Amino acid sequence: MEKEDIQNKLLKIGRSIIQEKGAEGLTARKLSEASGCSVGAIYNQFSNMENFVVIQNYMTLEALAEALDKNKETENPYADLNALVQSFVSFVKNNKNLWYLLYSFHLRQNYRTYSTFYLRKVAKIAGKLNSCLQRAVPEVAGPERLLSGQILWLSLFAVSSFLTKDALADLSRADDNTICQILTNTYVAGLTVLADKAKS
Repeated sequence: MEKEDIQNKLLKIGRSIIQEKGAEGLTARKLSEASGCSVGAIYNQFSNMENFVVIQNYMTLEALAEALDKNKETENPYADLNALVQSFVSFVKNNKNLWYLLYSFHLRQNYRTYSTFYLRKVAKIAGKLNSCLQRAVPEVAGPERLLSGQILWLSLFAVSSFLTKDALADLSRADDNTICQILTNTYVAGLTVLADKAKS
């Protein structure tokens, strides 16, 4: 079997383990048992399990980007922004274990350890929010709007950790979509007010 075929097999089986058992279920030993490949063969393919997780996370970002791409631009940037947030929430809730693996891994890493290839995928996803913000609050200057988009993405990313554990249900009577949309809409409204005050 070719090296690429072995890697694809291990990634597919590893992904199933994560989906079924969570991040804690992914170890070299358990991957070896499920795949029939020795632990040594796994390390020969990926050097270490950290690299294996990075690839899994990249696959998750790819899937998220595909889900967000299904949202078509309309003449209403606010509706588009809310649709984008709703798609993000739905993706996280439908892929809780995969997303928790990505989220927890990011908490432990320094961005300097990620490849440019990986960071471009993160930037592409954040760019979708920036595009909506550009249309929703065009009066906000470019650099400030870019920073605002990054802050909004980081806020939603932080909230997403609660979505993987259904923890928001214990903290609020509102559903997850409503919480994330209120966060987004309040933030955009604040940007609009600040931009108006800057003009006066």
